[in-house]
Amino acid sequence: MRQYLLRRLLQVIPTLLGITVIVYLIINAAPGSPVSHMIDPTITGEALENRKRQLGLDKPVYQRYGIWLSELVIEGNLGYSTRTRRPVAEMIKTRLGPTLLLTMSSMILSFIIAIPIGVLSATRQYSRTDYLFTVLAIAGVSIPVFFLGVAMIKIFAFDLRWFPVGGMSTAGAYYTSWLEQTLDILKHLFLPLFVLSCAQIAMFVRYTRSSMLEVVRQDYVRTARAKGLSERVVIYKHALRNALIPVITVLGLSLPFLFSGAILTEAVFAWPGMGTLNITAVTTRDYPLLMGLNLFLAIMVIMGNLLADLFYAVADPRIRYD
Repeated sequence: MRQYLLRRLLQVIPTLLGITVIVYLIINAAPGSPVSHMIDPTITGEALENRKRQLGLDKPVYQRYGIWLSELVIEGNLGYSTRTRRPVAEMIKTRLGPTLLLTMSSMILSFIIAIPIGVLSATRQYSRTDYLFTVLAIAGVSIPVFFLGVAMIKIFAFDLRWFPVGGMSTAGAYYTSWLEQTLDILKHLFLPLFVLSCAQIAMFVRYTRSSMLEVVRQDYVRTARAKGLSERVVIYKHALRNALIPVITVLGLSLPFLFSGAILTEAVFAWPGMGTLNITAVTTRDYPLLMGLNLFLAIMVIMGNLLADLFYAVADPRIRYD
């Protein structure tokens, strides 16, 4: 296992290097520049060139990338935002907590709800229960995030007034205890969590159902039933563990998707996470901030694949990495 982990971690270095090169070239090839969002667009000539020189934008692309990479490797510095002049690492760290709260809650909730539903749907194939969950799963995948978010705000925030419109906490609120603060955050979390989880639950239900339908027809499942084992033991101990292999693959790959998919959810509900920060970085052409965010997402993709490989061994004892 240690050799496998070491080999996978060593593969991360060239992978991240290639990703940063491609992302940096794409960002700099896009129209516009940070200067156009920082000064009066009517200013031209020497003033414009001075501003570019101050930001280092007068150098060739390969030199700017070399400077950014050397600072990252030697000093661990992701650079400074061209818009706020704050360290990029500090800006990401500030927004990481709310995004982790939203995305991890969505992933855990989706997995807990979707797996039993998928198993139930597969064990009762072609029943009314199966048809109901299939229709709900298709609807959950098909409804756009922004539409569902706006609909939830209209119904539960404006009409019923059960939940706040957006944000992570009540503006100007004074909390007398940690419990009061936690309840306020959970109240703000409910709607974005529901919206972000709908598509995830629907996806996991469909994968679990299709995988279970394939596994329950295998010979070892029929053998387990022939031994007189209860249906619950056959399904949840013998069949489900093997059926989870493709679900784990989707779960690992959905980790970076949640961070990128949370962009629309955070924008709709004004959730102070990395999604809204990403939108701001794109609209203002904040190159250092965009590089930092894309590097973080690339790490999430790699870690998601690695965690999926490790969980394979947990679900299926036959899989070994020795």
